[in-house]
Amino acid sequence: MPVRISWRSADVLSDLFILQGIPAYIRSDNGPEFLAKAVQEWIAVVGAKTAYIERGSPWENGYIESFNARLRDELLDGEICYTLPEAQIVIESWRRHYNTIRPHASLRYKRNRQPSY
Repeated sequence: MPVRISWRSADVLSDLFILQGIPAYIRSDNGPEFLAKAVQEWIAVVGAKTAYIERGSPWENGYIESFNARLRDELLDGEICYTLPEAQIVIESWRRHYNTIRPHASLRYKRNRQPSY
């Protein structure tokens, strides 16, 4: 199965390279499709290099870094939870607000109309 996923990844990347040009680096997490030897060799052949996000280094991923900052600023810094069930309820409430009510820049500061439960 990982080989099929790897070649699918290579197909998608090929299409992107045709449209956008070959990048100097391809940054990715350590998912199986990018660790597969076939994809690593293919990336080298086309002239790009890999830049992996180190395991346990979410600060190397701008999206998760932004999310973590919002989670900390909007929720964790303002709440004290004394039990795990209390923390789960508070975090779930914030998650629903974050995903459905709060305007998002990626949606041109509109609200997401579909709840994600």
